[in-house]
Amino acid sequence: MSAASVKFRTQAKETIIAAFGAAFEDGSLAKADIPDFNIEVPADSSHGDLSTNAEMMCARAFKLAPVKIASIIIDHAKTDGTYIDRIETAGPGFINFYPTAQYFCDIVSEVVEKGGEYGRSDHGKGKRVMVEFVSANPTGPMHMGNARGGALGDCLAAVMDAAGYEVSREFYINDAGNQIEKFALSLDVRYLQLVKGEDFIEIPEDAYHGADIIDRAQEFLSENGAEWADKPEAERRKALVDFALPKNIARMQSDLLKYRIEYDVWFRESALHNDGSVKEAIELLSSKGMTYEKDGAIWYKATDRGAEKDEVLIRANGNPTYFAADIAYHIDKFKRGFDLCINVWGADHHGHVARMKGALDAAGYDGEKLEVVLMQLVNLVQDGKPVKMSKRTGKAIQLADLLDEVPVDAARFFFNLRESTTQMDFDLDLAVKQDSENPVYYVQYAHARICSIFRKYAEQGGNFVPADIEQLMLLTAPEELELIRYLSAYDSEIIAASDSREPSRITRYVMELAAKYHKFYNACWVIGEDEALTRARLTLCHCTKQVIANVLDMFRINAPEQMI
Repeated sequence: MSAASVKFRTQAKETIIAAFGAAFEDGSLAKADIPDFNIEVPADSSHGDLSTNAEMMCARAFKLAPVKIASIIIDHAKTDGTYIDRIETAGPGFINFYPTAQYFCDIVSEVVEKGGEYGRSDHGKGKRVMVEFVSANPTGPMHMGNARGGALGDCLAAVMDAAGYEVSREFYINDAGNQIEKFALSLDVRYLQLVKGEDFIEIPEDAYHGADIIDRAQEFLSENGAEWADKPEAERRKALVDFALPKNIARMQSDLLKYRIEYDVWFRESALHNDGSVKEAIELLSSKGMTYEKDGAIWYKATDRGAEKDEVLIRANGNPTYFAADIAYHIDKFKRGFDLCINVWGADHHGHVARMKGALDAAGYDGEKLEVVLMQLVNLVQDGKPVKMSKRTGKAIQLADLLDEVPVDAARFFFNLRESTTQMDFDLDLAVKQDSENPVYYVQYAHARICSIFRKYAEQGGNFVPADIEQLMLLTAPEELELIRYLSAYDSEIIAASDSREPSRITRYVMELAAKYHKFYNACWVIGEDEALTRARLTLCHCTKQVIANVLDMFRINAPEQMI
């Protein structure tokens, strides 16, 4: 919450405590310990901007009805020099606080003063946080789950940065293990089919059958010719992977940049195998009595950590499993000094969460410092019907296809409209609609509308200078005060979003802010004959524009000055 809101809340609590002390002093209340009580924002602002349950919490201690205690507190409350204009009781003894005009002025002044920094806090105390998200398999194109995970992970990282954490974004490249062997096999078969005909070799059922594999094999053939068909299989497959994998990774990086996602680290799984990290992780678990050998394989005692079954770490053929590499990867994260690691995974990874946390505990690391945000599936909808295939390619819709279909602004905004745990419908028609039904357009329009007001003011010869306190005192209309109240809540919303790991809170916040601005705009004539009131309302417009821009900039969404 704004500095003024924090101060108001503190003053309210101190006023109540001091009133109890005064009542003890003159005998209006018998001395007793004051139980903890809350200071909170009422659901209805007509009941004040703050409310307390102190009188109800103290009823048993003083053996008095809450309404009687409330009356005594109000009689003894001293509010001079505070943001408290008046205190009233309501219902069965609730005490409500109504703020002074100065309170609202100071909120507006704070937004003006902090500008682009408004909303940021030191809530996270600089703790180092890694957010790992997308981490798509590099053997093929990114899909809709990656699209949602990308927007969710990137915006979560942004929210936590604004809340005062030191945040690092990371992509884990699975460039080792079974999927790469399958990738090599698939490329090899397609290459041989291109060189010697489809009847020469059949593509195995468990290979990758996507058209992208054929495309990469064709590119390899075009650049390297047919002579590789007669070379040793292992040598040919390595050459194919060495050729195709960098291209796939580059394509992922390009698509993600188009999606406005920039990672601090691209971490390769192969590095864990090459530098001995996987071996060290298994040896660490073994030293703690958490492994055993069976049927030529090395097993992790997952059941000792509450799992339903034990897990293989090293197969009988000597190859580590993906789980072994994953353990090594997460150990490496904490070795790098992160206080908290957050993974954004699809809901189908639900069963893997407890296994990974348990393995970290078993290795001597705190599994609770690993958090996993599980996200549900996305359904693409057009004309009210599910969409499975791209009209452009006739194939399953990929991230690149989506970004060709809808603006990046809409994609990033839409994927953060719902909590990650909620299955969502992505309406392709709505995402390209240029009217108030489109949520991102609605918010951007509010920003553009404010810009147009300032253009009009300048055209009329006005030179905007933020209002002074005397002028801000003129903001007394209900719609003005409601808008100011909502502006004051911005940084507390960021803190709540970071604590709950739900950036969708901020998307909903800015939508409501736009709604409250439109309500103000329709009720209050901004540029009028009274220059003092005009400046006050222009300043409120400026503050609203600033907070909308702060949200959109944080989420890497454009804040246009006019709608085309």
